[in-house]
Amino acid sequence: MKIVSFNVNGIRAILQKDFAATFSNLNADIFSINETKLSIDYDDNFPFCPPNYQVYWTNSKIKKGYSGVAVFTRKTPLSVYYGLDNHKYDDEGRVVTLEYENFYYVACYVPNAGDELKRLTFRLEFEKDLVNYLNRLNLIKPIIYAGDLNVAHREIDIKNPKANVSNAGFTIEERNAMTNLLSNGYIDTFRYLHPNEIKYSWWSYRFHAREKNAGWRIDYFLVSKSLIHLVSLSLIHNEIYGSDHCPIELNINIDF
Repeated sequence: MKIVSFNVNGIRAILQKDFAATFSNLNADIFSINETKLSIDYDDNFPFCPPNYQVYWTNSKIKKGYSGVAVFTRKTPLSVYYGLDNHKYDDEGRVVTLEYENFYYVACYVPNAGDELKRLTFRLEFEKDLVNYLNRLNLIKPIIYAGDLNVAHREIDIKNPKANVSNAGFTIEERNAMTNLLSNGYIDTFRYLHPNEIKYSWWSYRFHAREKNAGWRIDYFLVSKSLIHLVSLSLIHNEIYGSDHCPIELNINIDF
C-alpha cells in the first residue's frame, strides 16, 4: 500500500498549479492533505474530486480560510471520525480518522505555536489530548499517523537549529511533546529508515530558503511499533513543488 501526505497550503491555490498531475503521478491508495484553507459548507462539494477516490474532509468552523484536512481513499473505510475524543478540535478542522480492517489512518494538522509562541499552551494541550486519543485507538488496532506535525524533532531535522531554539516548531516544549508521543509506542518511519539523512519537507517563502535548502522536516509518517516491520519505504519528495511543503510517502505491506 502507498500512502501520501501533503500540506498543500491552500487547496484552491495548488489546484492552479500542478496538483492534479502530482496526485495522479504519485498514485497513492490513500492521499491526505493538510491546510486546505477552505471556506465552504459541508453540503458543498470538495473542490478536488479525483475519479475512483472517496474524499473525507473537515475545515475550520471558527475562522474562514484556515487549517483543514482532507483524505482521499480508494477503499471505503469502516468508519470515519473527525477531531479527537468527543470531537475536540474539530472546530479547527484538525483531524480525520479513517478506520480500516487492519489499521486506523489518522490524518492530522497539528496547531502551530504561532508568533511569539502565543498558542504554545494550546498546542501542548492538543499534544496531550492527541496521545490519549492515539493510545485509545491503538488498543483496538494499530495506527498510521500522518501529517504536518509542526515540529522539527531533532537538530538533524532543521537547517539552523541554534538560530531557532525559541521559535515555534523547535521549542524544547514542542520537541519534548514529540519525544513523549514516540515513547508511547510510535515510530518516526523516515528517521527509522534513514537515521542520518538530512532532508526537509518545509521551507519558508522568504530569503530563497528552498533554493538554499534551508528547511525543516515537520511532516511525518508515524506508525505503531507493531507495524514497523511492514514498512518498506518512507520518502520525502522534495523534488515536487506547488506549496511551501512537499509531499511525503509511506509504502507499507498492509491491506486495507
